[in-house]
Amino acid sequence: MITVQVNGDNRISEANLTMIELLKYLGLNPRLVAVEYNGEILHRQLWETTFIQNSDRLEIVTIVGGG
Repeated sequence: MITVQVNGDNRISEANLTMIELLKYLGLNPRLVAVEYNGEILHRQLWETTFIQNSDRLEIVTIVGGG
Protein backbone atom coordinates (compact mmCIF):
# COMPACT_ATOMS: atom_id res chain seq x y z
CA MET A 1 0.00 0.00 0.00
CA ILE A 2 1.09 3.59 -0.65
CA THR A 3 -0.04 7.04 0.50
CA VAL A 4 -1.10 9.55 -2.15
CA GLN A 5 -2.30 13.11 -1.58
CA VAL A 6 -5.58 13.68 -3.44
CA ASN A 7 -7.04 17.20 -3.37
CA GLY A 8 -5.10 17.92 -0.18
CA ASP A 9 -6.12 14.74 1.68
CA ASN A 10 -3.89 11.73 2.24
CA ARG A 11 -5.40 8.57 0.76
CA ILE A 12 -4.21 4.97 0.98
CA SER A 13 -3.98 3.15 -2.33
CA GLU A 14 -2.77 -0.10 -3.72
CA ALA A 15 0.76 0.03 -5.11
CA ASN A 16 1.64 -0.20 -8.82
CA LEU A 17 -1.56 1.38 -10.14
CA THR A 18 -1.62 3.47 -13.29
CA MET A 19 -3.38 6.82 -13.16
CA ILE A 20 -6.48 5.40 -14.84
CA GLU A 21 -6.55 2.45 -12.41
CA LEU A 22 -6.19 4.84 -9.45
CA LEU A 23 -9.09 6.97 -10.66
CA LYS A 24 -11.29 3.88 -10.87
CA TYR A 25 -10.01 2.71 -7.46
CA LEU A 26 -11.12 6.08 -6.05
CA GLY A 27 -14.57 5.58 -7.57
CA LEU A 28 -14.16 8.25 -10.25
CA ASN A 29 -15.17 8.02 -13.89
CA PRO A 30 -11.94 8.74 -15.83
CA ARG A 31 -13.94 10.28 -18.67
CA LEU A 32 -15.27 13.00 -16.38
CA VAL A 33 -12.14 14.30 -14.64
CA ALA A 34 -9.02 16.38 -15.25
CA VAL A 35 -5.84 15.59 -13.30
CA GLU A 36 -2.92 17.66 -12.07
CA TYR A 37 -0.07 15.29 -11.19
CA ASN A 38 2.70 16.64 -8.95
CA GLY A 39 1.99 20.20 -10.05
CA GLU A 40 1.61 19.54 -13.80
CA ILE A 41 -1.50 18.85 -15.88
CA LEU A 42 -1.28 15.20 -16.93
CA HIS A 43 -2.58 14.68 -20.44
CA ARG A 44 -5.16 11.93 -20.77
CA GLN A 45 -3.07 9.91 -23.25
CA LEU A 46 -0.43 9.42 -20.50
CA TRP A 47 -2.81 8.03 -17.89
CA GLU A 48 -2.33 4.40 -18.91
CA THR A 49 1.48 4.62 -18.69
CA THR A 50 1.84 6.82 -15.59
CA PHE A 51 2.31 4.73 -12.45
CA ILE A 52 1.36 6.30 -9.14
CA GLN A 53 4.18 6.44 -6.59
CA ASN A 54 4.19 6.89 -2.82
CA SER A 55 3.79 10.58 -1.84
CA ASP A 56 2.54 11.72 -5.27
CA ARG A 57 0.26 14.77 -5.16
CA LEU A 58 -2.89 14.84 -7.26
CA GLU A 59 -5.51 17.50 -7.81
CA ILE A 60 -8.56 15.96 -9.46
CA VAL A 61 -11.34 18.11 -10.84
CA THR A 62 -14.67 16.53 -11.78
CA ILE A 63 -16.54 17.85 -14.78
CA VAL A 64 -20.10 18.76 -13.81
CA GLY A 65 -22.87 19.38 -16.32
CA GLY A 66 -25.72 21.74 -15.79
CA GLY A 67 -27.17 24.99 -16.88
